[in-house]
Amino acid sequence: MVKFDIIAHHADFVVAYKPSGMSFHSENEAGFVALLEKQLDTSLYPVHRLDKVTSGLLVLATSSDAARELTTLFTERLINKFYLALITDKPKKKQGWIKGDIAKSRRGTFKLLKTQENPAITRFYSVSVQAGLRACLMKPFSGKTHQLRVALKSLSAPILGDESYGGSDSDRVYLHAFYIAFDWHGEHMSYSAIPKEGEHFMHLLKHDVFISWQQPEQLEW
Repeated sequence: MVKFDIIAHHADFVVAYKPSGMSFHSENEAGFVALLEKQLDTSLYPVHRLDKVTSGLLVLATSSDAARELTTLFTERLINKFYLALITDKPKKKQGWIKGDIAKSRRGTFKLLKTQENPAITRFYSVSVQAGLRACLMKPFSGKTHQLRVALKSLSAPILGDESYGGSDSDRVYLHAFYIAFDWHGEHMSYSAIPKEGEHFMHLLKHDVFISWQQPEQLEW
């Protein structure tokens, strides 16, 4: 059985690392949550999720009461999440805001609209890692389906490996939930995990800019 990395095991929640390519929920086979429950021999209560293609940090409550509290924090945008992504095309802009309503497109994908009725809101920084490879540090201010994937596609720079949105073929979709932070019963909690899958992420981890991204809460958002 796959053994998942446990980043933190608090009395009220677990922070664990989901590998890229693993379904969050059980489908034809056991998903991440079911396998993690088996590994820890306890019931867990999901309070947010990651796409199958996305790796990184997930918080799961250990009781229904904690799940209600955490869900409220997520709903009220009181949990800060930061993601790493790699792109190969030059984006229309190198940093800033990406805002717009998201609508269904074709084959299970979505698209960013110019309207702002209930917009997906993302802010990002990016830096060139090497020729033909740029890294993005992204913070979503809303929780829309495929939000970050759609955001970078809207800048004509889809995520490397994200063929559904026009990205180049690669060994994985290069999107990773890197850092999460929130206040819990008077204590500030923050957790991070570097990506473990994907050879191209190694170029970012060796780059000087990654040092300045280690504490993303301290950057200007």
